[in-house]
This record gives sequence, structure tokens and C-alpha cells, in this order.
Amino acid sequence: MKLLFDLFPVILFFIAYKMYDIYVATGVAIVATILQVSYLYARYKKVEKIHLITLALIVVLGGATIILQDEAFIAWKPTVVNWGFALVFLASHYVFGNKPIVRRMMDSMISLPDQIWIRLSYLWIGFFVFSGLINLWVYYNFSLDAWVNFKLFGLMGLTFLFILVQGVYISRYTKDEEQEEKDLKEPTPEAFDNNQRKTEN
Repeated sequence: MKLLFDLFPVILFFIAYKMYDIYVATGVAIVATILQVSYLYARYKKVEKIHLITLALIVVLGGATIILQDEAFIAWKPTVVNWGFALVFLASHYVFGNKPIVRRMMDSMISLPDQIWIRLSYLWIGFFVFSGLINLWVYYNFSLDAWVNFKLFGLMGLTFLFILVQGVYISRYTKDEEQEEKDLKEPTPEAFDNNQRKTEN
């Protein structure tokens, strides 16, 4: 449900584009994002930074698209967002050391070795950079229709695929952690023999 809510402006953008054109779709996306952020604030009295950043970018780049009648501005938005995330994730290595943002976000859900968290963070950085590049590649090498389709289905599909690969990657280490905890809880044969001898004595 949360995913659909987050994709709400993108879905409306896609529908409006298919019914009208890129400029109407951009206007719809701006209004939808404003309504989305307003709803979050009205219900929770706070808004996540990601939604505020998205709002600022859609208003600035979307507004430029409508005013200047140039769809390139709105086409750059996914790239700016992804590269912005890459910079933030990278900067977190220098600010938080061995606790980058991805660890601070997921540490309460899973337990991983320090070096795996660092590696996972760099994987996300690489994914954000790649997503920004492929968005521009599609826009500048294919039709506007193809880019709009890619914006909804392509980028979402890439994200799901990356999360799936990430899950497979970290599952090896979570199993190791669980096995170590199990080994610590279960007595070894030597410890069992020692306990028996103490009981007999």
C-alpha cells in the first residue's frame, strides 16, 4: 500500500501523458505531489525528507518544463534524484564511518558484519548512479513515449530487481549470523561431558 502511495504522482503522470501530453502530465504530477505531501503532513504532522526533496524537484524542474515548454527538465528529474541519493549515501561514509545511511535504515531489521554494511552501501551508490545514467540514455536515444513507459515500468522494475539481488546477497550473511547465535546457545559435546562429570562428582 505504501509503495502505491509513493508511486501515486508517477502513476498519475503516466495516465495524464497517455490521455493528453507531457505538459499536462507534468502539471498533474506537480499537483499530485503537493497533495501527497499535504496529506502526509495533515495525518502525521511530519514529512519525510525524501518527499520534501521530491516535491522541491518536481516543482522546480516541472515548472521549468511547463514555462519553457521543454520536456528535458522533467526528464532529468529521476536522474537528479538518483544522483542526489548517491551523493548522500557516499557522504554518509565520511560522516558516520562504518554506519552509513543504509545501515542506519536497516540495522534494526537485520544483523550484518561491518564490512558487509559498507559493501551494501556502495552497491546502493552504484545502483543510484546507474539508474540516473540509464534514465538519460533512454530519454536521449528513444522516443518520449518510450521514456515515459520506462519512467514508470523500467525504473520500478530495475529497483525491484536490485532489491531482490540484494536480498539474495545478504541472506548468506544473515544465515551465518543466525548459525553463530545458535552455536553459542547450544552446548558443545565437550561442555556437555564436563557438566556430566561435575554432576557425577
